[in-house]
Amino acid sequence: MSATAGAVWGRTEQQDFRSRVRGALLGAAVGDALGTPVDTLGLADIREAHGAEGVVDLASAHGRRGAVTHLTQLSLFSVDGLIRAQVRRDTGAWHPPSDLHRAYRRWSATQHDWGPDERRKEDGWLAREEWLYARRDPSRALLLGLGDDTMGTLDRPKNPTEPGAEAAARSTPFGLLVGWEPQLVAQLAVECAVQTHGHPVAHLGAGAYAVIVHALARGDDLDTAVQRALALLAARPGHGPVSDALQHALGAVRQGMPTAARVEELAEGGGADAALAVAVYCALVADDVRHGLCLAVNHSGPSAAAGALTGGLLGTLHGETALPPAWLAELEGRPTLLVLADDFAMEMTQGPALHGPAGASPGWLSRYPR
Repeated sequence: MSATAGAVWGRTEQQDFRSRVRGALLGAAVGDALGTPVDTLGLADIREAHGAEGVVDLASAHGRRGAVTHLTQLSLFSVDGLIRAQVRRDTGAWHPPSDLHRAYRRWSATQHDWGPDERRKEDGWLAREEWLYARRDPSRALLLGLGDDTMGTLDRPKNPTEPGAEAAARSTPFGLLVGWEPQLVAQLAVECAVQTHGHPVAHLGAGAYAVIVHALARGDDLDTAVQRALALLAARPGHGPVSDALQHALGAVRQGMPTAARVEELAEGGGADAALAVAVYCALVADDVRHGLCLAVNHSGPSAAAGALTGGLLGTLHGETALPPAWLAELEGRPTLLVLADDFAMEMTQGPALHGPAGASPGWLSRYPR
């Protein structure tokens, strides 16, 4: 697997890219936080608890407003793994799925350790963030898939019957590899998804989502981005349910005003295909980010994953300044998200100035050890 040479980055392009990276990561986290309080509730229960319109604002979960879940935690470790893959490339080693697996194993340690272990210098800065050691309802598939050093692969995936959306919801960062070709982005997302979610619906859902984010990050509109994903999916065995879900989402857009009933229908089944359909539909019909996210979490499916996927799309499409400021103000972990987003943007646009065969910034290498 190799990346293509990236574009030449002028100042304006760098600023636009950084805004999209921030938008993608913060948007996904805000969607996660909005959906978390109602993640296990049916639509009738959501309305009973929050009123006829359902959730329209951040509510309390895990003891606070704006709390995020394992979905955001793992997205952060996806970014960390991607930066470290680039840094390790200087050594001649280049296998991003292994770098991502090591990053996900660092997340796995946060789920059973009391807190950061300062002795593990190779952990880098992210694994020393204490707030990430909160256990936020990770699924059994995640804990089992990342519970040992054996990495799931396409030939031998972990949890081959698990079709859930968690792997897709940590795949936003793969789409931000704008210097890569779309088929390589899809392949990386798929190879990282099978480390925990071996069902084709789950790993092809992750691949399709990453390709949609990738097209948006490169400046395409959402409709074009979905068509690109459909074209890439067509070549892959077992793509039927995911392709059908995307077509269903596009068809639903033409059926008139968006309603909770339409979202509920798209969310049926609760797998990665359904969550992807909800995200694409809600992002296409959204008047603004707030409207799109509220649509995306008010249904009986996995609300946090659907919110995270929708937020990732809208944030990439419109950049960070389109996100609701009052929600960002209460978002758990926002300082960490911003630092990681900016580090990722800096690595992708100015990596050679930070590290290379000729020399490297000591500060960068202590943050992202080889």
